Amino acid sequence: MKPGELYLGQFPFGDTAGMKLRPVLVLSVVTGPADEVLVAYVSSVIPTIPLATDLLLDPASAEDRDTRLKTVSVVRMHKLATIHRTSLSRFLGVLSPQKQAAAMQRLRSWLGL
Repeated sequence: MKPGELYLGQFPFGDTAGMKLRPVLVLSVVTGPADEVLVAYVSSVIPTIPLATDLLLDPASAEDRDTRLKTVSVVRMHKLATIHRTSLSRFLGVLSPQKQAAAMQRLRSWLGL
């Protein structure tokens, strides 16, 4: 697991207990004795008004083909979770270097870094 890779993973609900299997973008290497990674939420529901933290992925475009997503999706860089590496069930694909840089820029900007 490396930053920039997309997996199907268990992502926690924000408002209730529980998890849902969904695409996630890995943002960190596996860290600590608990083998945890930081991930961002990926959704096929495109917001009407995108946020500055949103990164659009279109698998029909040459730049996003290697994501292997099935439909146009958005990485919601403000929806983060730290999950155990075993919560990542299946490798999907990878962001292009340009999209990975754009994702990290959005994250840094949002965090004020």
